[in-house]
Amino acid sequence: MPHHTPPSPPPPPPPLLGQGFHWQDLSVGQTFRTFRRTITETDLVNFISCTGMLEAIFIDAEFDGGAIAGRPVPGALTYTLIEGFILQTMIQGTGLAMLELHQKILHPVRVGDTIHARITVTEVRPTSAKGRAVVSSDITVFNQHEIEVMHYSAKRLLAGRPE
Repeated sequence: MPHHTPPSPPPPPPPLLGQGFHWQDLSVGQTFRTFRRTITETDLVNFISCTGMLEAIFIDAEFDGGAIAGRPVPGALTYTLIEGFILQTMIQGTGLAMLELHQKILHPVRVGDTIHARITVTEVRPTSAKGRAVVSSDITVFNQHEIEVMHYSAKRLLAGRPE
């Protein structure tokens, strides 16, 4: 009778590109920076149309409110663009929930400005639910002149490494 060799197990899958950090990979004091992104007129129009933020200062290119020159964009647009960077990189596949957010808008952002952010981890607190932790961070948003335009702190629930 011929000897039969059992098939070898399949190789493990290759690493997943774009996977965010599990909470065990983060520590207090770690700092990251996002890519830069120029805000366009299309970004403004799409955002205000989608959200209903059809305020005169955003829809009238010649609006003269006196206080802000240029084409200002809603602070919510600036915030969501930075959160998009964070989601696509730092918490993709590991972010479970935004638990708390405190935000300050410091300077206007306009169409044509290029923004980026610095993220600093301020707390990593494992929860009683196995495999999860509350991760707090400070996010500072800058324009192309390195002027701080927004600052916010966020508490997120992150998943741990699979056991």
